[in-house]
Amino acid sequence: MYLMNSYIFALQHLRRRRHPRSSAAAPLEDDDLLSEILLCLPPQPSSLPRASVVCKRWHRLVTDPHFICRFRRHHRRNPPLLGFFNSDRGRISFQPIMDAPNRVPSGRFSLQLDDGDGLRLLGCRHGLVLFLAYQRKQVLVWDPVTDDQHRIAVPTVFYMNTTRIQGTVLPADGEVHDFQVVLVAAFQDDRQVLASVYSSQAGVWGNPISAPLPPETYADVQFTHVCMPSVLVGDSLYWPLSRNFASSSHILEFNLERQGLAVIELPVYISEDYTDLTAMRAEGGGLGFLFVSEPDARAQLWKRKTDCDGVASWGLEKTIELDELLSLNSEEERQFLMFSGFAECNNVVFLKTRIGPFMVELESLQVKKLFKTTSFCHPFESVYVVPSISKQLIL
Repeated sequence: MYLMNSYIFALQHLRRRRHPRSSAAAPLEDDDLLSEILLCLPPQPSSLPRASVVCKRWHRLVTDPHFICRFRRHHRRNPPLLGFFNSDRGRISFQPIMDAPNRVPSGRFSLQLDDGDGLRLLGCRHGLVLFLAYQRKQVLVWDPVTDDQHRIAVPTVFYMNTTRIQGTVLPADGEVHDFQVVLVAAFQDDRQVLASVYSSQAGVWGNPISAPLPPETYADVQFTHVCMPSVLVGDSLYWPLSRNFASSSHILEFNLERQGLAVIELPVYISEDYTDLTAMRAEGGGLGFLFVSEPDARAQLWKRKTDCDGVASWGLEKTIELDELLSLNSEEERQFLMFSGFAECNNVVFLKTRIGPFMVELESLQVKKLFKTTSFCHPFESVYVVPSISKQLIL
């Protein structure tokens, strides 16, 4: 950031010089070269408005629709965490968390709902939001920045004796408007999990993919946190699975490249009253999960490792004393400690406690207390460009 600011200052200084330009300054007059430089500005909401007030030429470049599209695509894999969506009784609301001048107004992202939708929010990824309209038997893919909406009929098989439908949306590499939807479901009677992938390019669902459930998950199988989104690690998506009073818990894996399902056993178990977990990307890459125990307010970060013989196992990487980190000073304050969301690009976890919700950056362990939220929040990570930059300059 310091180097970028220095470079911008140098460009401004060169433009103010009154004597003839040197040959070294000539490349800076190339719009294509300058566009490439501006493309590397940080993906914060205030970046392009700030750049637009440097001069008329910069304003023309950064307000060009083609440049804005490239800017969003360039930073899509490393977007800022703008805030999160809450879903409460079918009402969708956005809660910003960034400070000024990057704070997005809470009313900026609003979705007009039809009375018959009955939407359930499944998750957000790379600027897209996925809903299940269970009454209409559709999924809705929504881009809150552009307000583009796509409604897709759900395959009939997902409504036959399923405990709960989960899913996620994935923007296609290199294309802003193309995406995939992955739906998964657990079936008690058939003792299996099922997945299917929709491609916006092809406009159809792929053939259903199934895998057997382990015997210990047969009874009352469910996705933990029915509103908890999936986590993308490498080429695979992951959802935690559990059953009430289970002696073990599992993670459901869907490999996007091989189009295969697998169920991975965890070294800990989830009790509905005492423990909580979310899948995550482990430090240094690979699959991990974060496990929280309510009684002792302690979090454990585990990582899946593979030895030279290809045998996979779990190892405990880190323990976090949440009572100290969140200043939970009494047993009463430690009650109802649970996950309420996970932002996979920024590696940020949202926790709900009796004294309020918190946001924790897992690498730095920096903590921020948030305003009151509902039980589950869906972090929204996206590159947001202020509409009508010429009318909304941020100085």
